[in-house]
Order: sequence, then C-alpha cells, then structure tokens
Amino acid sequence: MDKEEADRLIEKAKVCLRSGRKDRALQLLYEAQNIYPSTRARVLIDALLKNGGSAFSEANHVPPPTGWRDEDIGEQEKSNGTSDEKKTYTEEQRQSVLRIKNCRDFYEILGVEKNASDEDLKKAYRKLALKFHPDKNFAPGATDAFKAIGNAYAVLSNPEKRQQYDQYGDRCSASTTPQPSSHGRPGHYRSFYRDFEADISPEELFNIFFGGRFPTGNVHVYTNQGTSYSQFYQPRRRRAHERREEVVEDNQSQNTFTALLQLLPVLVLILISVFTQMMATNPPYSLFYKPALGLVVSRETQHMGVPYYVDKSFEKEYRGAALEELEKTIESDYVEHLQSSCWKEKQQKSDLANLGQLYRDDRLKQKAESMRLDNCEKLHRLVGRQKVK
Repeated sequence: MDKEEADRLIEKAKVCLRSGRKDRALQLLYEAQNIYPSTRARVLIDALLKNGGSAFSEANHVPPPTGWRDEDIGEQEKSNGTSDEKKTYTEEQRQSVLRIKNCRDFYEILGVEKNASDEDLKKAYRKLALKFHPDKNFAPGATDAFKAIGNAYAVLSNPEKRQQYDQYGDRCSASTTPQPSSHGRPGHYRSFYRDFEADISPEELFNIFFGGRFPTGNVHVYTNQGTSYSQFYQPRRRRAHERREEVVEDNQSQNTFTALLQLLPVLVLILISVFTQMMATNPPYSLFYKPALGLVVSRETQHMGVPYYVDKSFEKEYRGAALEELEKTIESDYVEHLQSSCWKEKQQKSDLANLGQLYRDDRLKQKAESMRLDNCEKLHRLVGRQKVK
C-alpha cells in the first residue's frame, strides 16, 4: 500500500515538473521518499536539487489559470501529439539529427571537451535539448537524438557515472558496430550508450531544466476548456516588473526609515536586558567550572553527592540550614540537567537511526548503534544510588 501511494506521488510530481511547479514537485518527491524510499524518487530529488536552479525563473512563464488541474497537462500533451505528424522540418534539422546519430561518445554528442566543467555541460545541454526536443524538431530521428542528448548529460553530470564512462565508455563504443534501425536510419549511438543508462529519463531531465515548456513566446503552455494560454504575454509581465522596481527604488529611503522605526522596540528590549544583567548578582554556584565568574572551588552535595562549583567566600555565607536549602536546589537543577541532556541524546540517536533506515545507509545505522548515552547513564546511576540509600 505504501509503495502504491509513493508511486502515485511520484507521478503527480512529474506532472508538476511538466507545468513548471518545481517546489511542489520536490515536496511531493520528499513525501514519496518518506512513505516508501526508492531509487526512482531519490534520483529525481538529486536532479532537481542539482539542476532545478538553472531553469528559467517563475517570472518567465504565465501561471496556470483558475480552475486548472494537474490532469489538464496530460490532456494537452495528447492533443498536441496528434498534430506533430503534420509539422515539417528543415534540412538543417535533418543534418543536425544525423550528426548526433554519428557521434561515437557522450562528449561528442554534447559538443564539449573531455575536461568540460559542470557549467559547460549545462550550457551544452540547454542548447541541444531545446534544439532537438520532439515538440520543436520534427526531423526523422529527432526523438532518438533528444534521448541521446539527455542520456549523455545525465551520465556526464554524475561524477561517479562519468568516471566509469571515462574508463570504459570509449572501449565500449569502439567495440560496438553501427546497427541500422528498422526504418533504415543509422543507429550507432543507440547501442553504444546502452551500457551507461542514466537514472532519469530525458523528458524528466528536460522538465527539471525548463519546467516542461520552451523559453520562447507563442508557445502554448496550458489548455483548459478549449482556451490556450501562451508565453506571448511575457513582455507585459516584464514591463510590470520594471515598473515595480522603479517604485521600490523611489521608496527605498522611506522604507529604510520605516525599518529603523520597527527595530526601535527591539533595540529598547536589548538595552533593558543588558542593564538587567549588569544589575543582577552572580549566582552562588554552578554545575560547571566557570573561572570568569570566580566559581572555581569544587564541592559536592551531602545528600546525593552532586558536584558543583562555588567562589572562595562561599563557606562564609552559606552554613547550616542555608547550605542545606541551597544544596537541595543544586540537586534539583542537576537532575533536570541530566534529564534534558538524556532526552537530547536519545533524540539524536533516534534521528540517526531513522536517517539510516530512510536512506538505507549502513554507516549512519552503525553510528546510531554505537552512540553512547552518557547523561542517561549518569541519571541511571544517580537514581540507583538513591534507591540503595
């Protein structure tokens, strides 16, 4: 049951990615991972955290209209898919697809050097993904080329997979001979990257980068009850944004003065707190060694043997009933301190164990098992000592 619910949340997160709602998608993926941890959700989370920030900002697309639902995206994709066959393509697009097909390694597919940085890989992927996306490029084989580009980036952007590919990739591609496809088109690149499959699909990767839409005008984004909403309105949104910036600049000095007025009560409270501390007398004891306060003389309570520290004039001021009353307070403070520290230790150990279980990390599990509960042991010994008395 948990697995089915997690799968449902993952599918819903994918729908959110296609509509550009990355924060909501990440939230759903975390929920799915908490319910039933899976590689599928973890890979999407890692990809979002690594590549999500490189996509276009939320200000660059029109938000869904009132009444829009996640399911509408699927209906829009179905309706758009039927018209692709009627679209034409250019000779340049056809030649570009052939170039990708004839590439012999991932670096050649992305058009980067073998020492390319992560930023170089991202730039190359953005450019090629937009150029070869099946919704924009209708040349024969464009879909396979798009998949190859996504797979190349997904592998090379993963340090572990990239290291493996650098070791074995060229050897693998050199030993693989081109195999013609059933449509008579070259199929070399299809076979050689099969040994280095990415953990995320090309379409999911594209959605993470671009939020499921192209960064251009006149591209239909949402369809609801026969009405299309496109990015044609972006210039108007930008002009409104510029006007808002001008207003902010004009009112900047006024906002600064207002902020100072709002901070004034806080400053007054801070001054009162400092003054109160200056007027307050130092405590006569401490459970810890504090030379700055002069609490350097070590003592123990007569009843429970609790260690504490006092100043050199302590014995002159506290004797008889006054000393007995103070030591009761010291013992009460010590027990509360141990209880609080013990609870924190147990909570920390429980958190480590839960993290190890969630991410299936043996190192975290071992750390949780070996973690000592020192304050809990002190509290246990103290209680046992009182029972003996």
